[in-house]
Amino acid sequence: MAKVPSAAVAASGLIGGYGVARWTKKRQLGGVVLAAAGAAAAQQWKQRAGGKAAGVLSAAYVAAFAGSHPLAKKVGAWPAVFGVAGAVALASWAVADRRG
Repeated sequence: MAKVPSAAVAASGLIGGYGVARWTKKRQLGGVVLAAAGAAAAQQWKQRAGGKAAGVLSAAYVAAFAGSHPLAKKVGAWPAVFGVAGAVALASWAVADRRG
């Protein structure tokens, strides 16, 4: 089975969570997508970079989700989501994925 980079998992969780919430009009369903991808990424981060790095990247993931809300008021919803997803993906790649 091909190894999916944790950066892609994390970014997909942020983008997919928002997309599901928006298109289904069920925020809880979007939250399930966000949480599932976050948990999968955290597991990968722990395996690839250790517990401390996983904790820091998990905090960044949650902060990106929270930060996308006020950012969306300034730049729009989709640009905010893509921006924070890109930031988390970059951090994830730098800390966990580039080693493997």
